[in-house]
Amino acid sequence: MKNVYFLSDAHLGSRAIPHGRTQERRLVNFLDSIKDKAAAVYLLGDMFDFWYEFKLVVPKGYTRFLGKLSELTDRGVEVHFFTGNHDIWCGDYLEKECGVVLHREPLTTEIYGKEFYLAHGDGLGDRDRKFQFLRMLFHSHTLQRLFSTLHPRWSVELGLTWAKHSRLKRTDGEPEYMGENNECLVLYTKEYLKGHPDINFFVYGHRHIELDLMLSSTARMLILGDWISQYTYAVFDGEHMFLESYIEGETRL
Repeated sequence: MKNVYFLSDAHLGSRAIPHGRTQERRLVNFLDSIKDKAAAVYLLGDMFDFWYEFKLVVPKGYTRFLGKLSELTDRGVEVHFFTGNHDIWCGDYLEKECGVVLHREPLTTEIYGKEFYLAHGDGLGDRDRKFQFLRMLFHSHTLQRLFSTLHPRWSVELGLTWAKHSRLKRTDGEPEYMGENNECLVLYTKEYLKGHPDINFFVYGHRHIELDLMLSSTARMLILGDWISQYTYAVFDGEHMFLESYIEGETRL
């Protein structure tokens, strides 16, 4: 039985990450290290810091990462790509060229007899009105069509600059874990579990923190950290779920 892997939040291409090329290579090296052990890989959002597809144009860069995704799918590894709040505007390029399965909404699926609820996590339980308003705008098909009328030299520049400022304004980094009673994703998950008691694992990205929380005797919640500084991932072997950190050359699972 092969493993199933979960990771998120690489924010590839971010102008706020000074070690971007090294970061991408490290991610690619990890994917290469699991290619013979993986039945599936779930990328739970914000793998790109900004991604927008025009009809005949895709963003510059990411060659190593996209090539590795294509290699994995060519080898028969399922690669599931979830859109996050930074890479919402995916078209069909990743599906057609790289062979990934694209998910725009949370997914409930069975893996090796266990029920999984998988999502990036943005907007789930978050009552911040400013964030909800921006999220609504970014999901607007009208806004997407208007954005498409801009030449890529301006629109992609605008997207990358916006994403950079969004990250740099967090002068203290990502907020630390706020506890079960204050963490939006935890509160959302507990409420969702009441109506869906058969789910065994809830797995999210978005928050850039590592969290492994038992919600009941049969339900467990994980937040995956990131691939900017933590290089964390989860792996399910069909019986056990582990939250691991990737150290180059030392991947055990």
